[in-house]
Amino acid sequence: MSLADLQPGALAVIEALHLAETDAHRLMILGFIPDTTVGCAGRSPLGDPVIYRIDGSEVALRRETARHIAIRIESPPAG
Repeated sequence: MSLADLQPGALAVIEALHLAETDAHRLMILGFIPDTTVGCAGRSPLGDPVIYRIDGSEVALRRETARHIAIRIESPPAG
């Protein structure tokens, strides 16, 4: 499953970043590190980008980038 599949309100754990080294490094600086918990805070009105909560910050990522981040669900969305 990829980060792009995470629904608002759900939590997941990052398993791997399948991106070019420079892109992966940039995301790791922002907190997207394997074994880190990430939550989906919401989507823009047109669905892209998506806001993710990670390590006390909110970061917007395009779905195309999020598709390359492997996750495992930790907590489904409430409701």
